[in-house]
Amino acid sequence: MFLTLVAGLGNPGREYEATRHNLGWVVLDALARKHGLSWKHSTRFNAAVARWDLGAGRTRWLAKPLTFMNESGRAVGALARFHQLEPGAIAAVYDDLTIDLGRVKVTTTGSAGGHNGVASLLEHLGSGFVRYRLGIGPKDPPQMELTDFVLGKFTPEQQTLVNQKLDHYVHGLELLLSRGIEPAMNQLNRRDPK
Repeated sequence: MFLTLVAGLGNPGREYEATRHNLGWVVLDALARKHGLSWKHSTRFNAAVARWDLGAGRTRWLAKPLTFMNESGRAVGALARFHQLEPGAIAAVYDDLTIDLGRVKVTTTGSAGGHNGVASLLEHLGSGFVRYRLGIGPKDPPQMELTDFVLGKFTPEQQTLVNQKLDHYVHGLELLLSRGIEPAMNQLNRRDPK
């Protein structure tokens, strides 16, 4: 299925910019920059939206919900209804604590796994959307509150790794969008992605 809507999950506001929870926005911003796309604030959808014309009458939409993470599904659901999209035509790009920092995993099923943004997507879209999961784990120190960890900033060493991996994240997302779910899963879900 042609992936028409790509939603990066994050929180609006300067205080959240460099937090682990906003890694989805960072990757979507990098993809938009690479392809010369510009963001427009849409009050109708409560999201920043970028239109990506691919030629041959095909358009893809990038979106960053401005509803705060826990209500991401409201914005993505409104966009999906407007464009009459099934969940399978939507990809969500977001941080995942259960995956090691620097790794990416593509899946299409599963629970929210404690991620409130994903829980909101499941509530407003149902299941079946593609999940482009960006590792931010493991939580360190382990006893740290989950909220404090995901809303915290990367350490300098972690930020260096994220910066080094940014091209890999964008390339993987492009692979998903151009070749589809199976090739992306086969390449990105391995322990030693090429």
